[in-house]
Amino acid sequence: MAKMGRPKSENAKKNYVNIRVEDDLYARIRSYAAQHQMTITEVVLLGLSKVLSDPE
Repeated sequence: MAKMGRPKSENAKKNYVNIRVEDDLYARIRSYAAQHQMTITEVVLLGLSKVLSDPE
């Protein structure tokens, strides 16, 4: 019988990061995501990438 389900990714996302934000910040993130046709997760990951790639 053939394997069922989604194929495994080379770079599987196995870790979770949960944050709580104020209503105002959440609204700003949702608005940015909608304007740029992105998910909230994509917006947050993009922000983290920018912060972490900036040499201090």
